[in-house]
Amino acid sequence: MTASTISKIEIFRVPPRWLFVRVETSDNIIGWGESTLEGHTEAIEGAFCDLRERFVGAEADNIQDIWQTAYMGRFYRGGPVLMSALSGLDIALWDIKGKKLRVPVWQLLGGKVRERVKVYGWIGGDHPSEVISAAEARKAQGFTAVKMNGTDAISWIDSPSFLQATADRVKQVKSVGLDVGVDFHGRLHKGMAKQLAKLLEPLHPMFIEEPLLPTQPEEIADLSNAVSTPIALGERLFSRFDFRPYLERRAIDIAQPDVSHCGGISELHRIASYTETYDVGLAPHCPLGPIALAACMQVAICAPNFVIQEMSWKMHYNVTSEDDPAAEADLHTYMANPEVFTVKEGYVAAYKITLAGPGIGVEIDEERVRRASENYVHKGSPWRNPVWRGEDGGLREW
Repeated sequence: MTASTISKIEIFRVPPRWLFVRVETSDNIIGWGESTLEGHTEAIEGAFCDLRERFVGAEADNIQDIWQTAYMGRFYRGGPVLMSALSGLDIALWDIKGKKLRVPVWQLLGGKVRERVKVYGWIGGDHPSEVISAAEARKAQGFTAVKMNGTDAISWIDSPSFLQATADRVKQVKSVGLDVGVDFHGRLHKGMAKQLAKLLEPLHPMFIEEPLLPTQPEEIADLSNAVSTPIALGERLFSRFDFRPYLERRAIDIAQPDVSHCGGISELHRIASYTETYDVGLAPHCPLGPIALAACMQVAICAPNFVIQEMSWKMHYNVTSEDDPAAEADLHTYMANPEVFTVKEGYVAAYKITLAGPGIGVEIDEERVRRASENYVHKGSPWRNPVWRGEDGGLREW
């Protein structure tokens, strides 16, 4: 088969907060990737100046060589910005290779080990409050599991009574008949996190996520030894090397790498194999767009230790409008084949192989992407996460 080279790399800011990557080859094959790094869009755009310089003209089939060159070819490596930029390029190259060979990426990674992919949806928002109606809506949509934020902003050591509302919300969601993961979001420090983890333990949450900041592997390991609830984290770890201290300390039960942050499909697949050797499950983080979700699912289909997949459909960060569909910015907005993400009985594409088309399996509406990106750029700054302060004016974790 004739070798093709990368002829063009384009990036598109699109609402609600995503950055899509379009790669075109000399034989006119187009691949799509996603380099979303929430709140740092311009930094990723800057990183792509370097990636274009190095890889326009490179042989598109050489995914591993391109990955290693992007990672190792400059003295400084890793981190959220460089790895997120590399992620989008890597996903697009896998999409191209699958389209060129007319097979889904999961076939190139060794073939399927499952017929369907278990998923969960979000309820609540950054300021968790009433969740029972949202849980009932998710159940009606076909979900059997959900995730919610555990707390609002909280001080370093706060009143223990502050935590009871979290337990009450978990009880409410479980009364609907759903499994629930509780995202601590790194908002709690050790003294409060220990109390909340113990308080939730009798309620048997599916997992607790980021119980402490990812700078604390020793303390997370201590917490993991103190409770029976599975510990999940990984969205702020950017390579298999970053996961190493958590695995060696037996600190986590579920790894949550984000395919748009951790180096794309190539590194997500490596992390899946690496974590399996420590008996750790895989549940990729993905409150992002359809390209990232499709890339996660390509790995989920062939990873033995896959557990469950986050998806952003109707998430609180997205923009939906029944009155004006053109104003929407949700999971399906930029897709020509949204049916591949149909949720039934807790799974995507139940009872059949999901995303069986070539490449990553999603068809992107390029015209809509270009139009939305042009409008979004003209509106000014991209999405920023809020900055929270306590009653005393001091910064708190978001």
